[in-house]
Amino acid sequence: MEKFGVNEIREKFLSFFESKGCLRLGSFSLVPKNDASLLLINSGMAPMKKWFTGAETPPRKRVTTCQKCIRTPDIECVGKTARHGTYFEMLGNFSFGDYFKHEAIAWGWEFLTEVMGIPKEKLWITVYQDDDEARDIWINEIGVPADRVVKMGKEDNFWEHGTGPCGPCSEIHVDRGEEYSCGPDCKLGCDCDRFMEVWNLVFTQFDKDENGNYNRLDHPNIDTGMGLERLAAIMQGVDNLFEVDTVKNIMTHISKIAGVEYKKDHRTDVSLRVITDHIRSTVMMVSDGVIPSNEGRGYVLRRLLRRAARHGKLLGIKGAFLYKVADTVIDESAQGYPELDEKREYIKKIIRIEEERFAKTIDNGLTILNDYIEETKKEGKTVISGEKAFKLNDTYGFPIDLTVEICGEQGLAVDREGYDKELQIQKDTARTARKDGSSWEGEEGYNFEDAAPTEFVGYYNLKSDSRVVGIATEGEVSATINAGEEGIIVTEKTPFYAEMGGQAGDVGTIVSAGARAEVVNTKKNGNGIYMHYVKVTAGSISDGDTVTLAVSKDNRMAVSRNHSATHLLHKALKEVLGTHVAQAGSEVNKNHLRFDFSHFEAMTKEELEDVEKRVNKAILDAMPITVKELPIEEAKKLGAEAQFGEKYGDVVRVVSMGDYSVEFCGGTHLTNTANVGLFKLISESGVAAGTRRIEAVTGEGVMDYIAKNNALIERTALALKSNNIHEIDQKAEQLSAELKETKKKLESLNAKLASGKTDDVMENMTEIGGIKVVFGRVDGLGGNDLRTLGDTLKEKIGSCIAVLASANDGKISFLATATKDTVKKGVHAGKIIMEITAIAGGSGGGKPDMAQGGGKDAEKIGEALSKVTEIVKAQLEL
Repeated sequence: MEKFGVNEIREKFLSFFESKGCLRLGSFSLVPKNDASLLLINSGMAPMKKWFTGAETPPRKRVTTCQKCIRTPDIECVGKTARHGTYFEMLGNFSFGDYFKHEAIAWGWEFLTEVMGIPKEKLWITVYQDDDEARDIWINEIGVPADRVVKMGKEDNFWEHGTGPCGPCSEIHVDRGEEYSCGPDCKLGCDCDRFMEVWNLVFTQFDKDENGNYNRLDHPNIDTGMGLERLAAIMQGVDNLFEVDTVKNIMTHISKIAGVEYKKDHRTDVSLRVITDHIRSTVMMVSDGVIPSNEGRGYVLRRLLRRAARHGKLLGIKGAFLYKVADTVIDESAQGYPELDEKREYIKKIIRIEEERFAKTIDNGLTILNDYIEETKKEGKTVISGEKAFKLNDTYGFPIDLTVEICGEQGLAVDREGYDKELQIQKDTARTARKDGSSWEGEEGYNFEDAAPTEFVGYYNLKSDSRVVGIATEGEVSATINAGEEGIIVTEKTPFYAEMGGQAGDVGTIVSAGARAEVVNTKKNGNGIYMHYVKVTAGSISDGDTVTLAVSKDNRMAVSRNHSATHLLHKALKEVLGTHVAQAGSEVNKNHLRFDFSHFEAMTKEELEDVEKRVNKAILDAMPITVKELPIEEAKKLGAEAQFGEKYGDVVRVVSMGDYSVEFCGGTHLTNTANVGLFKLISESGVAAGTRRIEAVTGEGVMDYIAKNNALIERTALALKSNNIHEIDQKAEQLSAELKETKKKLESLNAKLASGKTDDVMENMTEIGGIKVVFGRVDGLGGNDLRTLGDTLKEKIGSCIAVLASANDGKISFLATATKDTVKKGVHAGKIIMEITAIAGGSGGGKPDMAQGGGKDAEKIGEALSKVTEIVKAQLEL
């Protein structure tokens, strides 16, 4: 057989199925779209579920792909064996109600025997025990001998997942020869490596109902999957994925960095395999927008990356290295995934940053963990306590998964239950600490057990009549709240939006006959009770009273402007920075909006301007804002983003802003983007590793911002003595030029003064080893002046080394300058400055012929200069 490479096989497969009328699609992103049930794409058909279920129409009824996949359930086994890996590519051809068994089987056989050139006698087939149709095709149409077509049971050759589409499958195996046999009883289906499954053809022909009945589909589908690396191993005659060409080249790079060889030592082999596999997964995940974090797919990435970094340390590799290996991964894979080359620097940057962060924690963590392991063994125990494992994570940032893995290598277990208990205690403590300390604003202080959950009617109404069903004042449930008192009022229904999801609670009034209460905030407790925090300004309100609740329209509109703007901002950030951007928190109130999002570095000025421009364009486009309550599956069809890890009910609220933004959201919004008015970005900053924050204003907030800036401009014009605010930039430039000219004249004057001091300095000139050395203190000169004086000394003296110091307005400066001939003899100005500035409590350095530095203690200047001759002698080895 010809030894085809991985990239060659991929291209041959896709081209072959294109010739059969299939549409070639690029690999879908590893990040599932609109599928909150799936963390990462783990099979060739996973991104196409919408087409298999009929939820969406495929671009063509025949499709072929090579899909990037990641599976991590067996991550602990990766490295320990050569069989396991987290990243692989799945070749597949699919039919959505078009071709079926005859074509799928015939094409599979044709590709393997004619395109790949695998001898027919090496191929074995399995079929589902009741699928006589498939067996007949293999034997009578393809010509496979009957004894090489083996019937298997439901467990091996029938694909189903609960109810819904399912069907029998047929697997193609390659007989690798007797050298891989487990013995005389070796046969298809045993656990040895002789018969390797290479291709699975799934015939989706049934629809299983809730009663367990298998009903035939009117339009059956084809779903096939063949591991690219597995096929490459067969074609190249190697034993496992780590020995196929592209993967082997990655491992070779790692071996070179570590200075070790593969297959020389089991322990180093384990580390080489771990790093090789994990860096492949890492590069692909980062390319698809995943960034390291402590949850969801970001945590999977962080775990892979840090596990690889730790094994690099076991190999003796010092410093960050994975980002260098990423180059090889990209080079080996760019033929199939050209976007990798386009994102090369971005990918390497993300990996390097995470490596450097981990390097800061791993050494301390390993030291502490090794102490724990030693203590546990001395005590004759086999389990590290949950308390210790938690301390490692909480105090030293050492991942629990790494603790478990390292302890496992030492024959110890970790008390995960105890760890989880400590983690919960920390969360509970943090939650308690966040509560407001005032007696009447405690969110969980009043249960109002007799009240039913409040009916919220405020999405479309800002005013409503209702009955009071609960009151609390002065820390206790009460029957009445009187004028001058503060407390909580609960009603059967309310138009007041409660503080949640980052949106501030509504404010307004509650009025009854002869009584009035100002609502200063609205919150919701765990029982669904809306609590209106009030200050009664007139009369009294009692339990059972009928009241009128009125939300402040101005406040609601201001809050809604900021909330709707966060949706536009979220979309714009994804467009400008990439699909890895995900909301990490928000706060919207009447004054401003704050939006936290995942991103690995500070945004540039150009990026910020672009985002602001895009948001304002969306506002000026006057797109309608529509809100629908839909079944969650229907909502996903609209493209509404479902964040992994979020829990949604069967019915969700979807907020759409034209065709621009579609999100699940329970907050209040405007009816048109134009109502936002204007959007002004105020600041961008970092709040945590991998998390950035944008603060902005909208509507009247922008008007206030403009007014404040106009006032600042007017004050600046006044200070610059300009009568025209439109000329203040010119006035500032003029003033700056005048100051620059004045400074230039001052420097010229100082230079003349410095030149006049050359004779004073030259009085201290001495000769060491044939080299003239001059040093001295000349106060009142800055750094530039010292350089001028040094140049003047070299001009007057010729071959020399000059060392100068100056105290000027509390700043101490040092300078050393040497002619080139003295440098050739061994003089090094940078090292001289390094030593003498340290004496004066400062630091400095530079090149052999020119160096500068600073000091802190003026009284030490003389002592520092007195060391010059001694240092020069040492440099000249005299």
